[in-house]
Amino acid sequence: MLSVGLSADLLAAGYSSGVLQYDVSALSADLGAALRGTATGAAGVRGLYCTDASNYRVVPDLVVVPADVEDLVAAVQITSQAGAPIVLRGAGTSMAGNAIGGVVIDVSRHLNTIVDIDPVARTAVVEPGVVLTDLTGAAAGYGLTFGADPSSASRATLGGMIANNACGSHSVAWGTTADNLAGLEVLLADGTRMDLGTPAGSVDQWARDLAARPGREGQIHRALQAIAARDSLLISRRFSPMRRRISGYALDRLLPGAGYDVARFLSGTEGTLAVTLRATVNLVELPGATVLLALGFADSVAAADCVPLVLPHGPLTMESINAALVERLPRQVRGAAVAAGLPPGSAWLLVEVGGLDPQDAMGAAQGIISDLQGSDLAVTSSLVTDAGAQAVLWRCRREAAGLATRRSDGAEAWGGWEDAAVPPERLGTYLRELEEILVAHHLSGASYGHFGEGCMHMRMDFDLLSDRGLAHYRSFVEQAADLVVRLGGSVSGEHGDGRARSELLARMYGEDVVAIFQEVKTLWDPAAVLNPHIIADPAPLDASMRHRGHAKDADLATEFSYPQDGGSFAQAQRRCVGVGKCRQTSGGVMCPSYQVTRAEKDSTRGRAHLLWEMLEGDVITDGWRSEEVAGALDLCLSCKGCLSDCPVNVDMATYKSEFLHHHFARRLRPASHYSMGWLPLWSRLATVAPAAVNAVTGSVLAGPLKRVSGVAPERDIPRFAPRSLRSSLRRRPASAHRGPQGAGFGRPTSPGGRVVLWPDSFTSYLAPEVGRAAVAVLEDAGFEVVLPAGPVCCGLTWISTGQLGVAKRVLRRSLRSLQEHLRAGVPVVGLEPSCLAVFRHEGPALLPADHSAQLAAGLTFTLAELLATYAPHWTPPQVGGEALVQTHCHQHAVIGFEADRALMEAAGIRATVPDSGCCGLAGNFGFERGHYEVSKAAGERVLLPAVRAAGAGTVIIADGFSCRTQIGQETDRRPRHLAQVLASALPRP
Repeated sequence: MLSVGLSADLLAAGYSSGVLQYDVSALSADLGAALRGTATGAAGVRGLYCTDASNYRVVPDLVVVPADVEDLVAAVQITSQAGAPIVLRGAGTSMAGNAIGGVVIDVSRHLNTIVDIDPVARTAVVEPGVVLTDLTGAAAGYGLTFGADPSSASRATLGGMIANNACGSHSVAWGTTADNLAGLEVLLADGTRMDLGTPAGSVDQWARDLAARPGREGQIHRALQAIAARDSLLISRRFSPMRRRISGYALDRLLPGAGYDVARFLSGTEGTLAVTLRATVNLVELPGATVLLALGFADSVAAADCVPLVLPHGPLTMESINAALVERLPRQVRGAAVAAGLPPGSAWLLVEVGGLDPQDAMGAAQGIISDLQGSDLAVTSSLVTDAGAQAVLWRCRREAAGLATRRSDGAEAWGGWEDAAVPPERLGTYLRELEEILVAHHLSGASYGHFGEGCMHMRMDFDLLSDRGLAHYRSFVEQAADLVVRLGGSVSGEHGDGRARSELLARMYGEDVVAIFQEVKTLWDPAAVLNPHIIADPAPLDASMRHRGHAKDADLATEFSYPQDGGSFAQAQRRCVGVGKCRQTSGGVMCPSYQVTRAEKDSTRGRAHLLWEMLEGDVITDGWRSEEVAGALDLCLSCKGCLSDCPVNVDMATYKSEFLHHHFARRLRPASHYSMGWLPLWSRLATVAPAAVNAVTGSVLAGPLKRVSGVAPERDIPRFAPRSLRSSLRRRPASAHRGPQGAGFGRPTSPGGRVVLWPDSFTSYLAPEVGRAAVAVLEDAGFEVVLPAGPVCCGLTWISTGQLGVAKRVLRRSLRSLQEHLRAGVPVVGLEPSCLAVFRHEGPALLPADHSAQLAAGLTFTLAELLATYAPHWTPPQVGGEALVQTHCHQHAVIGFEADRALMEAAGIRATVPDSGCCGLAGNFGFERGHYEVSKAAGERVLLPAVRAAGAGTVIIADGFSCRTQIGQETDRRPRHLAQVLASALPRP
């Protein structure tokens, strides 16, 4: 297969400069034979890498994942010799289209070794795939950190940061990535390796020594020095000293007065000149103490006007957020942000101040407040010293790139002009005049950014789906670029030029400087194979736009209604903009399978990209029948962590359920869909003879039974209870008076009223003791507890296996049994978080026209929520003691944990809630054949070691049946539901 290195729309537009032709099949074979890593042109893998975190899409011909640095060298040399374009990629979070096209080489999977940390010299040597938080975590033990800290630090790689000259919130104090580079080991496309350090001693002698080196290395240094000498006046005039000038090639670093620093010159060249093999970076000392000063303003312009007054105080950070972003945070986080200390206002500056100790930091912050009080600015303030509160406020800023992609009314917003920077003293002027351009183009957007360095990030409601919209987009960007240039700024202040801004460099620097960029590109990369058409010889900024294909017009009949996405599955897939928070490996709920495998296809982003490609149809061509998409979704645990923790609320569990429904329509399903998907039915049948069923599943017949039913051989089949919950409640002592048929048990001891206890299938047939404990607690709180009439089920197991037709019938029938209670406003208490989440989340989307489904969403509660809402004056039993608590993923994502935490505190329980994420079992997932290793590894990441380390007197609390099962099967501890823990401390009758 012969390939050209330009996208189809570029060729159609007549843009043919530097077209590269190469034999993809031959190259794939050569790479496969030479590398220890992988090289593939498989559709499923190529689909994962079609886009990054930008508005652009270019289908790669091959994806290479080298096993180590020498593998990377071989991959570059072989690909270059074939004449193929080479695009290096780290986490793929580039927002300007910097890391797509050609042969993509992903260094994030394996080239992630921190080679050395020298705490005396304060340096570290890293491979390009090292994630920033891994480096800062390792350096923190020495009281050190890396100065540049972009908001994507939990997944950003050092190689990518060097390529883009990433900055982050602390650059106002510690500089950009380039400012913190001590040396680079790089590879040229022709195989030349160069070891570039920082100048030492006489700069002139340093430059002469480099120019005297043999071969290509000396040739490059001589030519660079000649360019710097020839054009020194032009460079000094056109290149402002503003630190956030990221655009173009940093030619000013080659001037003798700048030390002829070639390593730092290469930072920001976006992989167009050389490939980073290893980097030596400088580390900075952490301050003894920090305090966060939150300043409130009427709007962002007022906040910008404040910047020149604060900068002389030497803050560590000066970051901006606004009310629009805070409103888009998850409910519990939004409340925590306000409680953490956001002062009155609609826009805020988060100003971090350091000191030798807390008193010193506090004094410095008070100095800023005093100066502002003496100014004519209308500003409010609060000092935040608690580390937890500071973390909450920083989350508002850290997740802004994702939060800003959806407006409060659900409209979509995009990057594309998210990265300009101007001198900080002109930031207010920039925002005022930019607003005029926005109004003229009928645009609006959410803004945030690094105000301390004049860098403004924005997401705007561009129409990137139509020809007319793209014309408006180009017009706006050109006018905005002219404004930035007039104010002495840079069209890129952090994210690089990429496809979004390279075309604008002629407006910023002039054609004569752009000609020098091309000269430098030709010097380093004569064949133009390294990330071509970025910075030099740029492609048009409105070409290769991601949302111009077939996917935007896809009008699919779906089972879920997608109310937050205009009823459109295609619009739901546009939620993922590629920021990649799901790729984090240092905590959090999502994405458990990625945290185990570190493979892009197992991230929420990877799955979302393949679903989008399924709609696009040119790479993934089989629609709902796609085996590539099915393979990527196979290790999705349906934990729903992305629903809450993804900044744009990608709901992969729902998308997976929808996909499975269509994928297996009128086809034979996996055995586990019939066994575990229909578990409520089999459980009800098992109650006829539970002892006999348990005898079979506990005998030598268990092995064949697991094979037939698709259950992992490593798993023990849970045992059925001797009596179901409904049956055991009927057998309660005579002193507990039963109400009417299907009604209740006992009478209230105080005017608490009636509640419905939802008898989910797990509690009813596998753990009825949990239900009995809940009844005891509820009756102690004064409630009359009733059950729905007849057998009921929320349909969870059918939903999770994509059997949505059955799920809707089951849920609709069960809601009818609740109808009378719901219409009367009687609350329903659920004990299994995943079932309760169905009522809160999936139910209304599956049955949008069912009034009972909508009522149930507002009248279903956890035990703790119900007690807090309907029995606020009830005094819980004083349990006391220590507890290790595993929060169920669905509770975290859909329901929240605040009420449970408050209830445990009121009961005297000293609860520790580890940052464990998903337990790993996740309903049917961990029981399915082929999933055990990932399931167990997810649990072993945090939860299972924490359980084993807990003291003998520490109670293990887990409300989810899956969580309790995982802990019970993988440790020697027996966890309990919170209802059981509370009931055990009630006075016995």
